Amino acid sequence: MNTRTQQSRHNAPFIPAALGLLALGLLSSSAALAADEGWYVGGNYGETRGDVIDSRIIDALIGGGYSTRSLHDDEDDRGYKLFAGYQINQNIALEGGYFSLGKFRYQAEMDLLAVVRGDTTTDGIDLDLVGIRPVTERVSVFARAGAVYAQSRERRWETGPVINRYDHDRENDLSYKFGAGIQYAVTDALALRLEGERYRIDDLGGSKTNIDMFSVGMVYSFGTTAAVASVPASTAPVAAVAPRPTATPAPARPAAPAAPAPTPAPSPARVTLSADSLFTFDSAAVQPAGRVELDALAAGLRGVQFDTIVVTGHTDRIGSLDYNLRLSNSRATAVKDYLVNSADIPAAKVTTRGVNGSEPVTTAEQCGPQLTRAQLIVCLAPDRRVEVEVTGTRPR
Repeated sequence: MNTRTQQSRHNAPFIPAALGLLALGLLSSSAALAADEGWYVGGNYGETRGDVIDSRIIDALIGGGYSTRSLHDDEDDRGYKLFAGYQINQNIALEGGYFSLGKFRYQAEMDLLAVVRGDTTTDGIDLDLVGIRPVTERVSVFARAGAVYAQSRERRWETGPVINRYDHDRENDLSYKFGAGIQYAVTDALALRLEGERYRIDDLGGSKTNIDMFSVGMVYSFGTTAAVASVPASTAPVAAVAPRPTATPAPARPAAPAAPAPTPAPSPARVTLSADSLFTFDSAAVQPAGRVELDALAAGLRGVQFDTIVVTGHTDRIGSLDYNLRLSNSRATAVKDYLVNSADIPAAKVTTRGVNGSEPVTTAEQCGPQLTRAQLIVCLAPDRRVEVEVTGTRPR
């Protein structure tokens, strides 16, 4: 009776280690999003799993006059890929390179004490079209599909009391692949990737088979511009909002002077602060440079009798609406808390609101899809802002 078992040579799973590496990057970095602009290079390393050892081996051995007693195979190994790419725009890149999917082994025990051992290796080149969608200012998800030109090579040893033979074969194949993953920007130039891919390969028997690779990688971008350009903020102190003076018209007759005109309500004064100078990416914690700007604003507000203060946080349009709404609300609240504590402003007088990119000051013509992601981030800098609108008077 024929039996078949599958063995793994790995002592520790690869995927938890890969997730741990990505988590370490997420926790340890406070830099801005990597600029997806122009050329980049990178590499991945991970676990491969194939289905290249199948019933064709038993069929071939039986066809050669053997009776198979058992077949042990090992269809797990480690693989890697080296690649270069070009960012066409903020959502599309073209990527190609070299891949090696590892080595898969088998051992068949035959009758007459014969043993057949073999291994199969697969490597080649690929060319992929990559679609990218930003999730936050640092994190993007991507999917890929492309063509592969692969070569599979098999070596086989037959040993026993009456035979001692070595054979080899190879198969070249043009096929396809697809995959998906997540990318996290550590710095302007360096990013981490975690992804899974499926390669559709011809095995040595002429039939299609799947080889999967789950890997972690690093990407380095050349010629990146700063992902965020700080836009000078208008930080002049708010001018005291005083009632407009009223003029008393000359009396028509001494006995009947005209009544003074009513005093108009004070109009609000607005100060716009750059969110890029107040906060770092993905953060609502006020930075030292931001404290200087808010201290100057607070100094201009001292002594003002407030009617209302409205603090509005704005984001750009990159990322999901829900994420941007949470971030803009958190930043508006951080500015309110700072002003309340530093300028003795009654908290009840201050209201906050978040806007998830729906009130931009830039236009679609200025910052359109023709820009790369890095250029788009710089172009949309005026949209990332905090507005402080004050209505009140300063006593004489």
